[in-house]
Amino acid sequence: MRWHLKRRWARVRTECRDAVQLLLAPGLAALVPWGAAYQLGRWMLSWMPLYGSSARQAWAQFQPRQQPAEAEAAWLRRRRLVTWVDHADYYLAATRSDAWMDRHLQVTGQWPEPGRAALLFTFHWGAGMWGLRHASRSGLMPRALVASTGGAPFAGRAVLGWYARARTACVMRALRCEPLDVSGSLRPAIKTLREGGQVLAAIDVPADQASSAEPISLLGLQAAVPRALHRLAVDQKVPVYVYLTGFDAATGRRTLKIVSLGVHDNVATLINAVFAHLEQALREDPAAWHFWAEAPRFFRDE
Repeated sequence: MRWHLKRRWARVRTECRDAVQLLLAPGLAALVPWGAAYQLGRWMLSWMPLYGSSARQAWAQFQPRQQPAEAEAAWLRRRRLVTWVDHADYYLAATRSDAWMDRHLQVTGQWPEPGRAALLFTFHWGAGMWGLRHASRSGLMPRALVASTGGAPFAGRAVLGWYARARTACVMRALRCEPLDVSGSLRPAIKTLREGGQVLAAIDVPADQASSAEPISLLGLQAAVPRALHRLAVDQKVPVYVYLTGFDAATGRRTLKIVSLGVHDNVATLINAVFAHLEQALREDPAAWHFWAEAPRFFRDE
């Protein structure tokens, strides 16, 4: 009986923590103008231990692999702020118009023309919701590859499961089309490209479950990344675009950088060109990479 009570109390604590971190704290962005919400969020993070556990897990993987240029406390503050902004974007996307995006998003580069086949690559870095919204407003209808919202990470966590499903639905509304399921094969992606559509993916995923991986150097470390989508770009002779969505730490103003890499005829060359942009982003703002906790699956530590 005592064991069951402890288990139930642990579940209650987990659900309450998820409710605060995924619903209440980021949800305030929908209630006040963004400039005020951003400063309020920074103040709130200065005294509430929000996202502290995940931030410390990320630091534990980052610190031994790099020589941090800033102190642990500063790195953790930045990491927690990035997490809060990323969650706040769900509520902003649901309540703000394209006019809001025009005022708060600084864009460099251009998307491919509507109706032209392309692969759009990004990374789990920064806060990417407004990159999706801007691509859609520019006339594109990219088919996104999205992760499953079921399985072990969501077991016994109702709030987290609801939030993950709601966020995935928000992505689909932003892109105005259904996601692609390529778990069985890449045929749906090939069909989309041959019809003149775009395929969008966060490309920095661990290669430990991929059938084919490419070794790369990232931040002076050896890593491995899946080859499949890069191979698809080469085989189908379609251009690749890399984009990154970040924000100014002082003001919260968003940035969207779009770079065209053109058509490549060599998979390894394309992979290196793509991940050079992740390397630059990591050197500029390493705390903004959401996958530090997955570093053991991504890097090949000697």
